[in-house]
Amino acid sequence: MSDTAHLGLPFLQAAQAQKHVTVNEALLRLDALVHLAVKDETVTAPPPGPVEGDRWIVATPASGDWSGHEGQVACWMDGAWLFIAARAGWTAFLEATGEQRLHDGTRWRRGPQASALGESLHAARLNARVRETDHTITSGSYNDTSLLIPDRAVVLGVTGRVLTSVAGPTSWQLGVAADASRYGNLIGTAVDSSVNGVSGSPTAYYGATPVRITGTDAPFTGGSLRLALHYFQLDVPSA
Repeated sequence: MSDTAHLGLPFLQAAQAQKHVTVNEALLRLDALVHLAVKDETVTAPPPGPVEGDRWIVATPASGDWSGHEGQVACWMDGAWLFIAARAGWTAFLEATGEQRLHDGTRWRRGPQASALGESLHAARLNARVRETDHTITSGSYNDTSLLIPDRAVVLGVTGRVLTSVAGPTSWQLGVAADASRYGNLIGTAVDSSVNGVSGSPTAYYGATPVRITGTDAPFTGGSLRLALHYFQLDVPSA
């Protein structure tokens, strides 16, 4: 046996020259896999300008230097891509969404932190999720924030808190382009003002949709917010 059974760490061989090369390779793999946290699982090609130690779960269909490595963990180490095939029971934290993924031996599945409320025999699921982001307000009558409602999401509501005072209007609205006040109106501008924008009835979205903030009586000139999206998503059966 030349590698360990689970993590594939290389063994030192008897009377081996350049032992440090093998030891460093093992340390790199350990550094990549222990407490595994990946940037995202939706990227299909190597992103520009990766930072040493950055990791992704390679999405399908992979291209470029990632071609043929779908589902593997891609790690940027020493100026090159290191690919590691996951095994059953491995977990990963998704930095993009704050969720967990669990590998079942064939593919990555949603882990316990994704809050799967129900699952069929063929992995059809009802998932309850929360997605959160901080938004720095830019000048204008409205801002489309980076908090995106996913395609096919069923939204229960949007909540938020003012982190630094909202400057410009005397109050603001929380919603989407189609309905600027769907999740709140006449919201305060002072620090710690909050909004609990519960939907009158759950609303389905058929395309990625940014959450929008709108000044009620004047354009924004500054401030910052913390916003959270509360929603359901459905997974179709796997077979």
